[in-house]
Amino acid sequence: MLFVPGDSESKIAKSEQVAPDAIILDLEDAVAPANKARARGTVRDYLLATRGRRTRAVYVRINPLATEQALGDLAAVMQGAPDGIVQPKAGSPAEVRKLGYYLDAYETQFGIQPGSTRILPVATESPEAMFALGAYAQVGPRLAALTWGAEDLSAAIGAITNKGGHGEWSAPYMLARSLCLFAASAARVGAIDTLYADFRDSAGLAASAGRARRDGFAGKIAIHPAQVEVINQAFTPSADELAHARRVVGAFVDNPGAGTLSLDGSMLDMPHLIQAQKIIALAARS
Repeated sequence: MLFVPGDSESKIAKSEQVAPDAIILDLEDAVAPANKARARGTVRDYLLATRGRRTRAVYVRINPLATEQALGDLAAVMQGAPDGIVQPKAGSPAEVRKLGYYLDAYETQFGIQPGSTRILPVATESPEAMFALGAYAQVGPRLAALTWGAEDLSAAIGAITNKGGHGEWSAPYMLARSLCLFAASAARVGAIDTLYADFRDSAGLAASAGRARRDGFAGKIAIHPAQVEVINQAFTPSADELAHARRVVGAFVDNPGAGTLSLDGSMLDMPHLIQAQKIIALAARS
């Protein structure tokens, strides 16, 4: 999912040249206060121009629901029927449900299919949010996925940095990352890994995206078009991985009713089958 500043027509146009699964037109942190009104208009116009003919999902990150800008953001952008709303600084699933009530009204007003506007909360940006992650399973069908962030969280708790000596996330933020992953799984939605800030470091990004996929994340945030292909490659199963997954599924198809099997000297059981099925499904979407 590629973040694009909502006040930059040129960067929005440039995003058309790459292939993310979704773009996120940003009205929050990427837009200076003086440019907020112009950004709303730019995003609204783009959404209206592409409504009904998009080849990828278009989300909008609004300002936090607790701020006075949020409802103005929604009133402007919902005219163009975005595919989803990224909700920053979501303190709890209750706040996400509150956003859903607003979306109910705007969908009715602008002739949008009821319930079709999904919500992607940034679920770890405040200390209190950390204690509510398990309840996202109760949000309902508007929940598109969960993602996490470390910058606002580290500022809120007064941390000097959120990284260790070798550039890895320090323990509090690894906890936030892990809880986001488990909360998304409990809610039966994907978990989207947070951004990799150094967009010039392709090798570092590839390693970070590889770890995210290894751990169970369904995707990763990009903040520059150059990051999109690296992330896409990391989340695309290799030919060998796909071939093995198909052999695992085939072994269970050939032995209906079997709970365990042997393949290439290794024992397989139901978790291996589920993992193989997920790899095949991921390859089909890539």
